[in-house]
Amino acid sequence: MASDLERKAKEAFVDDHFELAADLLTQAIGLDPNSAELYADRAQANIKLRNLTEAVADANRAIQLDPSMAKAYLRKGTACIRLEEYQTAKAALEIGASLAPEDPRFTNLIKECEECIADETDNLPKHASEAPENVVPMEDVQPVNDHISKVPIITPSKPKYRHEFYQKPEEVVVTIFAKGLPASSVAVDFGEQILSVSINVPGEDAYHFQPRLFGKIIPAKCRYNVLSTKVEVHLVKADPIHWTSLEFSNEITVLQRVNVSSGTGSHRPSYPSSKPKRTDWDRLEAEVKKEEKDEKLDGDAALNKFFRDIYQDADEDTRRAMKKSFVESNGTVLSTNWKEVGSKKVEGSPPDGMEMRKWEY
Repeated sequence: MASDLERKAKEAFVDDHFELAADLLTQAIGLDPNSAELYADRAQANIKLRNLTEAVADANRAIQLDPSMAKAYLRKGTACIRLEEYQTAKAALEIGASLAPEDPRFTNLIKECEECIADETDNLPKHASEAPENVVPMEDVQPVNDHISKVPIITPSKPKYRHEFYQKPEEVVVTIFAKGLPASSVAVDFGEQILSVSINVPGEDAYHFQPRLFGKIIPAKCRYNVLSTKVEVHLVKADPIHWTSLEFSNEITVLQRVNVSSGTGSHRPSYPSSKPKRTDWDRLEAEVKKEEKDEKLDGDAALNKFFRDIYQDADEDTRRAMKKSFVESNGTVLSTNWKEVGSKKVEGSPPDGMEMRKWEY
C-alpha cells in the first residue's frame, strides 16, 4: 500500500501537483515510518510548496534513517539556503558532495553558500522575500486527475507534547513536556535559525517540532537535556535581542537590545506573556493620602495623628511654638502660640497625680 501511495505521489509531483504529492507521501510515511526515501521525497515536495522548515525536518529524518543518502543532504541544503541558513546549508551540502562527488549540484550550491556567507560578512544581507525561480506559485497548480484526487487526505493531528519557552539576555530555553522519555529516542538538531526536535518512541507516533526561530542562534553552543518529565533545549542567541516570540514572523518587529554587561545572575527570565506596565505615580500618591486621611485610629495613635496633621498644615510660627514647647517641657506641653512661648522658657506640666523628675548624668 505504501508503494502505491509513493507511486501516485511521484505522478502528482511530475504533474506539478506538489500539495497532493506531499499529502500522499504523508500517508505513505504513516504506513512505513522508517523509510528514508519517503521523507526525502516529501522534503522535495515541501521545498516546492515553500514549506521550508518542514522540508528541513523531513531531510533531517531521512538522514537519521539513512546517513548515506546523498539526496537527503541536498534537500536539507536547498531548504536551508532559502531560509538564509547558509552555514547549515554548506555543512549539509559538503557531506552530500562527499557521498556523491559526481553530482555538480552540490558544487554549485556550496559556491552559492560561500558567496552568501561572504556577503553577510560584509554586512550585505540577502532578502528572503524574493521567491526562487523554480518554485511554482500555488495559484498556478491545476486541478488533479480524478483517479488521483479520490485518495483520502490525512489532516495533521494535534501535537502530542506541549511546549513553552522563556528567555534570558543571552539564551532562550525551550521546554517540551514529555515524561519518561529514553534519551535515545530524542534527536535535536540546531541550525542558524532553525530548531529541529524529533521524538521517536517505539510503538508510538513520531513527534516532530521544527520552528523557524525568531532570531539567529549559535548552533555550536546550543545544548539539550532529556529529563524525567521534559526535554529542555538551550538556544544561545547570536545577538542579545529580546525575542517577542519563539517563532519567526514576517511582521515588522522592533528589535530591542538587552544589556548583558552586568552578568546573567541578576536577570530574571523574561516570559513572552510579560508586558511592562506604566505606573501612574500621581494616582498612587493620591490614593495613599486618601487612605491616610480616612484611616481610623484609637488612643495615642489617634492623638499623634491629630498633632501631626496640625503641624503639617501649620505656618512657621506655629511649628516653632510646637517644637519649643514640646522640647523645653520634656514632652508635657504642646503649644501653638509663638507669642506666648517664644519669649520665655516653657515649664513642664505633668498630668495630675504625677511629678516631674530631673535626671542627672
